[in-house]
Amino acid sequence: MSHTLPGTDIAIESLPKISLHDHLDGGLRPQTIIDLAGEEGIELPETDAEALGKWFADQSNSGSLVEYLKTFDVTTSVMQTSAGLTRIAREFVEDLHSDGVICGEIRWAPEQHLRKGLSLDDAVSAVQAGIDEAVSAIEAGGSTIWIGQLISAMRQADNGLDIATLALRHRDSGAVGFDIAGPEAGFPPSRLQEAFDLLASEFFPVTVHAGEADGIESIRSALIDGRALRLGHGVRIVEDMNVHEDGEAMTVELGSVATWVLDRGIALETSPSSNLQTGAIGAERVLAEHPFDLLYRLGYSVTVNTDNRLMSNTTLSKELSLLAETFGYDADDLLAFQINAAHAAFVSRADKDDIIDTLISGFEKI
Repeated sequence: MSHTLPGTDIAIESLPKISLHDHLDGGLRPQTIIDLAGEEGIELPETDAEALGKWFADQSNSGSLVEYLKTFDVTTSVMQTSAGLTRIAREFVEDLHSDGVICGEIRWAPEQHLRKGLSLDDAVSAVQAGIDEAVSAIEAGGSTIWIGQLISAMRQADNGLDIATLALRHRDSGAVGFDIAGPEAGFPPSRLQEAFDLLASEFFPVTVHAGEADGIESIRSALIDGRALRLGHGVRIVEDMNVHEDGEAMTVELGSVATWVLDRGIALETSPSSNLQTGAIGAERVLAEHPFDLLYRLGYSVTVNTDNRLMSNTTLSKELSLLAETFGYDADDLLAFQINAAHAAFVSRADKDDIIDTLISGFEKI
């Protein structure tokens, strides 16, 4: 299904885009899950691809991050072999390319893929093999795509230092950054202080899930303990603001954390549909309640992402379409979100310049 920019016939899929927050275990094709489960003798809730896709979407729409995360038990169950990981990573990149993504970061937690004997390094290498296969095919077809791995540590586990060391071992073979994922409340970034200290000493970039299922103190810990250059979701930064409305006039007072994030240009990796599903924003869980537009108007470096395409039954083009329809955005706004993402991407300065040139050129064509 194509998504057009409201009031135009411009397909958003045709516009160049950047994806910063997209989980490997949340972006599988339903048919691939069925195929791999059949090979491994794994029982699934549904054995038809369309029905399985609907099951994931229904299960994920709970309003609870904890319940949302349970759907990953199914996807990770078929991601325990080198062949499975390579296929899934290859298809993941193919699907990004089909949606017009020119730069994508794939985040995933290798420690969750060791049940059938893979080592951490084996797992990372298997994913990179799939990425390389897809990128080579895309380039052979005359297109260009930049893809990097974000190596995640599970915040509720105690493997942070091992995973940080793993990321550093692969920094010259696909790994471009470090992340922590999993249940946020009760598991602050400070639990992984040793890992963050090592990464900082090695000048390795970090993004941290914060401000999704927990509030300002989680964001503060991500910034101070994690030295985060980006915030995964970060939408609860609005809890550090006092918004006063008087008719059509609005004034906003920022707290110290909100001020720091704004002044430093720290990117917010928002994922609108996912934020609604997990209850990260708004009691009514409707997009009009999402603070994205407020953050954008205040000058925050907002970026648009999918989080988990399978669970949210979405694509980056769909997320941009939903925002445009809800808040009246035009092509210039969508380009601004992509420029924000380009500046925040964990790429070299030279690659960043090339990506921005490609973005501007692609949008100018419309």
